[in-house]
Amino acid sequence: MIKKIIPGFIKSFYHFFVSFLGALLNGFPSEKTKVIGVTGTNGKSTTISILIKILEEAGYKVAASTSIFFKIGEKTEENKLKMTMPGRFVLQSFLKKAVKEKCDYVIIEVTSEGIKQHRHKFINFKTALITNLNPEHIEAHGGFDNYKKAKGELFKTVKNTHIINFDDKNKDYFLSFPAKNIITYGIESNPSIKGENIVATYEETSFNVDGIRFESKLLFDFNVYNLLAGIAVGLSEGINLETCRNAIKKVEQIPGRMEEVISEPFKVFVDYAFTPVALEKVYSFLKPKEAKLICVLGACGGGRDKWKRSVLGGIAEKYGDVVIITNEDPYNEDPMKIINEVASGSSRAIKILDRREAIRKALILAKQGDVVVITGKGCEPWICVKNGGKIPWDDRKIVREEMGLLK
Repeated sequence: MIKKIIPGFIKSFYHFFVSFLGALLNGFPSEKTKVIGVTGTNGKSTTISILIKILEEAGYKVAASTSIFFKIGEKTEENKLKMTMPGRFVLQSFLKKAVKEKCDYVIIEVTSEGIKQHRHKFINFKTALITNLNPEHIEAHGGFDNYKKAKGELFKTVKNTHIINFDDKNKDYFLSFPAKNIITYGIESNPSIKGENIVATYEETSFNVDGIRFESKLLFDFNVYNLLAGIAVGLSEGINLETCRNAIKKVEQIPGRMEEVISEPFKVFVDYAFTPVALEKVYSFLKPKEAKLICVLGACGGGRDKWKRSVLGGIAEKYGDVVIITNEDPYNEDPMKIINEVASGSSRAIKILDRREAIRKALILAKQGDVVVITGKGCEPWICVKNGGKIPWDDRKIVREEMGLLK
């Protein structure tokens, strides 16, 4: 209640001051390394994982902070904070550790909420990269324009290198910010770095850049954009295409991102997609021609972005032969109410409150050649419930357990 009555400018000053204090107490560590900020609606963690491989292939020591993991050199640990961009003291302490371990580069996943709270302040970003921009966090920011402006603050701050998706409909906004070096990437029109002759299957993705063939284990044609973004940063740092190609061959499947958990007798994929654009891309890529697509989904955390609930249900209705709506991260909201709102977009949704039971139902209904896709959580380690409660969880683990019981 107190937060609601505190004037916005006081809250803004508080966040700014805490950012300054976090940097001061840690000795302004970002001044002693090269920092790359990766923002956007979808694809941030995947792009960072690609970029790590490219920089390491070139011989650099890398640290990274993502929604999935924290990495400093050879040491990687799971991000269990349920927070993509950590608070100022955590983030500045992470930067300090990276400097102490003599990391050449630190890559940070930058969120609009983090920018809103000035978590990006007093970090000396050398490079800002945006993957794409679609409606998300609309209620938290008070509209899409405010969400876009929050992302723009990163580019306003960074004066050295900007990496921009040239196929994104909001590209002109981000191109309007001055920088010493602006690099664009895409597969349409005429960007600086263009992906051509794209082939994407359930097994691999391949494409050309300047006549060089790139092959990746990452599934999903949309990952070509993430791969091109990584290549763009590599080139901006003087890393040649041959090195980028060798690195991309070594990129393993990103946990919880289009991850194939079961391959026979039917396929089961787990993906983090929780926005309408991302969900539609996942469904359109995975939908089999002569078998069923079985969709298990919920909605983003309780109390946020309620506008998209019925939209998500409608997209599942459009692509799915079977639609199962279940619990995701209700926080303090009634989970059944969320499920009903998602299901309002589908005329044939099966509503199952228990997420494990929903997954079991999908596996029971699946036949030879079908595709089951479970979205919304990816590899997240918790289901967040009321009063700050957390239930240990992993969609992939649950799938394997339930599949074992069915055999």
